Amino acid sequence: MIFDEPTFSLDAKSIHKLSTKGLSIKTLREQIHDDLDFLLQLWHAQGLEIVKQSGSFYFTTAFKPMSESTFCIVDIETNGSKIEKHQIIEIAALKVKNGLVVERFESLVECHEINPHITEITGISTNETIDAPNLKKVMYDFRTFLGDAVFIAHDVKFDYKFISLSMQKIGLPPLLNRSLCSLSLAERTIESYRYALSYLNTIFNLHPEATHHRAMSDVITTYELFKLSLNSVDKEVKTVEDLIRFSKEAKRLKRPKFDPRLEDQE
Repeated sequence: MIFDEPTFSLDAKSIHKLSTKGLSIKTLREQIHDDLDFLLQLWHAQGLEIVKQSGSFYFTTAFKPMSESTFCIVDIETNGSKIEKHQIIEIAALKVKNGLVVERFESLVECHEINPHITEITGISTNETIDAPNLKKVMYDFRTFLGDAVFIAHDVKFDYKFISLSMQKIGLPPLLNRSLCSLSLAERTIESYRYALSYLNTIFNLHPEATHHRAMSDVITTYELFKLSLNSVDKEVKTVEDLIRFSKEAKRLKRPKFDPRLEDQE
C-alpha cells in the first residue's frame, strides 16, 4: 500500500495568509470546490480550527496568545522508517499549557516483528508489545487526546508524517494540526554545538534520568527544551503563529567552533 504525504487542500500562499493577514472567502472557495461549512468542520476534526473575522478567514492560532494555547509534545518509536512496511511501536505525549503539563498519553503498540537492532536502540522487544493495544486503538485514542493542540516534536516532520500516515493506514483522515519543530526553535534560541536531543540533554541537563529512544523520556526532555527555548524568544512573539514563524524564519544562532564537551574533558 502506498501512502501520499498528508496535504492541506490550499496552496502555500493561501496557508500563509491564514496565519497572517487572512484569506478572503472568494479565494477560499476558488480552491476548495466543496461545501465550505462541511470542510471547516472536517478540518476541525483533523485538528485544524479556522475562524472568520472581519470578513476574512484565519487559523485561530493567529490570534491565540501562547499562554492560552495548548501544545502537545510528541515522540514515537518505530520498528523502521518506512510507513509501507513499518509501524509505531511506542508513542508518548504531554499536553502543555502556560508552561505546565496538563495531560499525558503513553502506550506501547502491538507489534509482532521488531528487528534486534531496533530492540538494541530502544530496549523495546516483541515480548513487550505483543499484548499491547493494536495500532487502530492507539491511533484513535491519540487522535482524541491530541484534539486541536499544536503538535511539537524534535525534528517534527518525521513524527508528524509517520503518525498522520499511520492514521490513514487504519482509516482515519490525516493530521492537520499546526506544528512546531523544537529543534528549529532551539537553533534560534539556544547556542549549541549540536542540536540532537541527546546532546542538548547532556549540555543543559534537561532530564537527568533520561532514557534516550524511549518515547516518554524523549517527550519530557523535549518539554524541558521547549521551556528553555521560550525564555529566549523575541518579545514581539505573542501568538502561536508568531512562534511558528519565529521557529522557521528567525536567524539561527551561530554555533561554537568547538564542542564544549571535548574542552571539559581536557
